[in-house]
Amino acid sequence: MSSNAPRHTALDALHRSLGATMTDFAGWDMPLRYGSERDEHLAVRTKAGLFDLSHMGEITVTGPQAAALLNYALVGNIASVGVGRARYTMICREDGGILDDLIVYRLADTEYMVVANASNAQVVLDALTERTAGFDAQVRDDRDAYALIAVQGPESPGILKSLTDADLDGLKYYAGLPGTVAGVPALIARTGYTGEDGFELFVAPSDAEKLWQALTEAGAPVGLVPCGLSCRDTLRLEAGMPLYGHELSTSLTPFDAGLGRVVKFEKEGDFVGRESLAEAASHAQENPPRVLVGLIAQGRRVPRAGYSVVADGKVIGEITSGAPSPTLGKPIAMAYVDAAHAAPGTAGVGVDIRGSHEPYEVVALPFYKRQK
Repeated sequence: MSSNAPRHTALDALHRSLGATMTDFAGWDMPLRYGSERDEHLAVRTKAGLFDLSHMGEITVTGPQAAALLNYALVGNIASVGVGRARYTMICREDGGILDDLIVYRLADTEYMVVANASNAQVVLDALTERTAGFDAQVRDDRDAYALIAVQGPESPGILKSLTDADLDGLKYYAGLPGTVAGVPALIARTGYTGEDGFELFVAPSDAEKLWQALTEAGAPVGLVPCGLSCRDTLRLEAGMPLYGHELSTSLTPFDAGLGRVVKFEKEGDFVGRESLAEAASHAQENPPRVLVGLIAQGRRVPRAGYSVVADGKVIGEITSGAPSPTLGKPIAMAYVDAAHAAPGTAGVGVDIRGSHEPYEVVALPFYKRQK
């Protein structure tokens, strides 16, 4: 088998049996959609959707100085994360460029799980391994140790409750607890990438199919459907959540991306990129970088990543993500635009779609916020 052949998740045969349209994503063969991506999207917004996210990269960090290592290697204050809690953070280069955005779960006093994006998992693993020098801590590649299944949407708590006696009511957003779901040992995390309430279940690959089938059966009466990566993208776009390679890249610092809040200068000790990030922070105050905004089309044409944002005949920004929004019923996009044109309601902003300047409304992100 050539090393270029796509990897398959533990649920591959099941996706094919459901008639999924498969696609190569970050070296994995993944379900793009099972039927209509619009129907899958609306199911997550109104009922529930089931996702295979086994392409994500799990990296375990253990040892007496695991917290100190992560504080040094990442921009967040990981030492302050309580056991059973999770934190959104980033790993940056020495020059402040974003290598990846991550979720870090503290599983025990000296054990953490770092979850990287599929496309960056090897880069993150290599960077963490390199940064362990001088720390009494170990970095372990656990990508093959886990399958990851997400159930997302307003009906997801009820569906999961029917399959576990874990205390879901007490499980806060960005927290995780070990439990058993449908007889399968799992790390149950209240996290997700859809803008809805939901859970991500980390399980052994050998248990993935059993868990998927149990969730499918438990969710059938309330409208749960299997969902592919296509609707995951429109869901996260409506929720204003950044995607690496679109809103985030090595050419941007967290301050350029409007996510400077994840950088914790007040934490103890040095961390990789501190000096460059301090410069980026003061530069951002004096000379605001382009701002990430939402754009809603007045017409029907869909903007795509890389298209220019224009005003008064000049290019003032660039689209990073664009798609039709099933919830709003209009095309939407995220874009970095000059600060002068970033205020919601700014007049005269358009997108250059194949030479035609289509009118767009500038709005604050997110486009969609669920009712608590």
